[in-house]
Amino acid sequence: MRDQLEALKNAALTKVAQAEDEQQLQEIRVAYLGKKGPITEVLRGMGQLSPEERPKIGALANEVRDQIRIAMEEKGSILKERAVAKQLASETIDVTLPGRPVSQGTAHPLSAVIDELETIFLGLGFSIEEGPEIESDYYNFEAMNLPKDHPARDMQDSFYFTDELLLRTQTSPVQARVMEKHAGRGPVKIICPGKVFRRDDDDATHSHQFMQMEGLYVDHHVSMSDLKGVLSLFVKQFFGAERSIRLRPSFFPFTEPSVEVDVSCGICSGQGCRVCKQSGWIEVLGAGMVHPRVLEMSGFDPNVYSGFAFGMGIERLAMLKYDIDDIRHFYTNDVRFLRQFKGV
Repeated sequence: MRDQLEALKNAALTKVAQAEDEQQLQEIRVAYLGKKGPITEVLRGMGQLSPEERPKIGALANEVRDQIRIAMEEKGSILKERAVAKQLASETIDVTLPGRPVSQGTAHPLSAVIDELETIFLGLGFSIEEGPEIESDYYNFEAMNLPKDHPARDMQDSFYFTDELLLRTQTSPVQARVMEKHAGRGPVKIICPGKVFRRDDDDATHSHQFMQMEGLYVDHHVSMSDLKGVLSLFVKQFFGAERSIRLRPSFFPFTEPSVEVDVSCGICSGQGCRVCKQSGWIEVLGAGMVHPRVLEMSGFDPNVYSGFAFGMGIERLAMLKYDIDDIRHFYTNDVRFLRQFKGV
């Protein structure tokens, strides 16, 4: 019986050493240490032994059982570590690989220009006002001294919803609405940036939708020299300290007198080149003194108050500042175009 226990121990330890996973180890446990295992069978035959042999064989049987159990526990630990190592190997993340770059956006060039304009004019004491993009015919035209039969309306072919409701063709209605709120009491000093809409052909320099910013200053004793000073300072801050302006007579129904404002060409420094068509000047905006009738319709006494107004196209300013040759680039959402303005 002693030899039988030794043989069982050696056989069990050999199988434990050869086990490749915990399932096999469990099967060995049941086969050798279970209630129906060979060691239990050996112990059941101890009744045939002499009283002197029984405690010795019992002790040997317990020793064999303990050795098998210890070997299985050690093997189990090895198998668990091996399984964990295998799982980690299959789920390994190579932290030395370069990370996927996250692209960083940038302000749209039109947004950047509007922000810059607002900063300049806020520094000059102007405040920012906004108004509806769907506007009434009265505020869009009539309050700006453009009655229904005025020929200047043909210059602003418009998108109408009804005879009295349209997409605004200019941001001038904001000026009329703000002056009405002031009820004839100045000062009024505002800029009003926003989208405007006109039925126009889409080409390199025209769009049915574009951005505009108008300015208005109404107070006692406002003169043309005030207008020139404000616009001159704006041009120097926006285009560069070396740039200058000139005023040319023009006509707008809502200002009298009216002027076109040119800025000296930054390419040739006013000497004449292809960009400025050899004139040395580039037209940038329109302006003038607020027409007395516009003041009256908004509740201001033209004998007491005077003012100036100006209007500029945001796209035109951006095209001149950044040398962009096609207005459509602003609206095609081409990231190759937009990336050029990172950090502007």
